[in-house]
Amino acid sequence: MQPPPDTPPKLFMNSGVFVTLRKHATGELRGCIGFPEPTSRLIDATITSAIEAATGDPRFPPVTLKELNELTIEVSVLTPPQLIDASPEEIPKRIVIGVDGLIVSRGSRRGLLLPQVAVEWNWDQEEFLANCSMKAGLPPDGWLLKGTKIFKFQAEIFREKSPNGPVEKA
Repeated sequence: MQPPPDTPPKLFMNSGVFVTLRKHATGELRGCIGFPEPTSRLIDATITSAIEAATGDPRFPPVTLKELNELTIEVSVLTPPQLIDASPEEIPKRIVIGVDGLIVSRGSRRGLLLPQVAVEWNWDQEEFLANCSMKAGLPPDGWLLKGTKIFKFQAEIFREKSPNGPVEKA
């Protein structure tokens, strides 16, 4: 699939991206898939993430055509993840809620939470770390274990105000 000829050049730069689908009426999550690393062009990664969020998120059945007009789409364009190189007690101090997203990595286990998740759930830094650890399949204090790596990233967020409606930058 070729992008339209008037596609802005910045969409051809490599970038991490996540696409989140929500039920507009309730705000309930309906799918979220993406690429944390800038391994492909933003336009390609966004298209792939959108399709996978609708059809391949293992937490949900595939989105049906009927419900498509009841969903809002949110696109989070990510900065490259940066290792938080600090002692365990210093790590929470290096995280800014509402600005930073997290990746907790230990061996083959990896959990990622976007910056907006901590705000939505009203988490502080340690709750954010604990929930990201659990998403990685680790215990809540997994981020404290020797050998666990914590990365942070930021996101530029674009979301529909209503299904098929105008898009705003969050």
